[in-house]
Amino acid sequence: MRRALITCALAATAGLIVPTHAVAQPLPPAPAIPDLAQIANGLPGVVVPADLSIETLTNLLANQVANPDEIEALASLAPAIVGAAAGPSDVADDGKNDLLAQAKELLANSQLPDSVKATLNRVITFLDGSGGGGPEIPDPNTVVISQFLYPTLGQDCVGDGADSVGTALAVGGPSHLPPPGPAAGQTGFVFTALGTAPLAPTQESPLTVSWLNVSNGRTGSQPLTGEAKINPDGPATLSAIADTGSGNVVAVISGGITTQKPDAEPRSCTFLPTIGLVTVR
Repeated sequence: MRRALITCALAATAGLIVPTHAVAQPLPPAPAIPDLAQIANGLPGVVVPADLSIETLTNLLANQVANPDEIEALASLAPAIVGAAAGPSDVADDGKNDLLAQAKELLANSQLPDSVKATLNRVITFLDGSGGGGPEIPDPNTVVISQFLYPTLGQDCVGDGADSVGTALAVGGPSHLPPPGPAAGQTGFVFTALGTAPLAPTQESPLTVSWLNVSNGRTGSQPLTGEAKINPDGPATLSAIADTGSGNVVAVISGGITTQKPDAEPRSCTFLPTIGLVTVR
């Protein structure tokens, strides 16, 4: 039943203030590494230490579980995002409004699970601006990361009959995550295919991020690659840095990856679309 659902959906397509007094003051606590629940529920962003390694960050998401029903419902928004990202910037507002209308229409479906409805509400408040502009960064020693709205699935990515859970996150610049680091007005995207072998030298079908900045009208689409060499020994991890500009950015990651174990043939597979929201300063 789950495999049929996946096949059907595939077909459809992230200052210290020195006291001036002579009296000793307690130092503010160092930013803590958030737990998985914080990252998963921290839309539009969770604050993490600025010196946190990208490998540590991706490992925090290693126990994610994908829900096929949730993927099927939410991934139905992906074509609207991809379409808006592929269009000219002067019609970006139309793409935003179409996406907002689709999200509201889905929300009106009383058959959806409560978890899906909660996620759709996040999308709506993000698109219409009623959710605010994201958390303030408390000091220059932190960055804000935004996990994508749900983990996705890649059929047979680990092996025959063994699917991979794909997790994605976004980081607004300036940040050193992901390497070499997005500058101000840029967004870094990272995708990890849990349980998979390392990336193969040649990718048969690209994994792509398509994005729409609903604040400034910019759009774009580009492949994620292994050039940053994140988790080079596996699981397969790809990244990209996009010139999104500042504002609220909605993005979809979809497509395929090719992995290869030592002395084995390459294995290619395709992931269902996953959607992310990130506020870029």
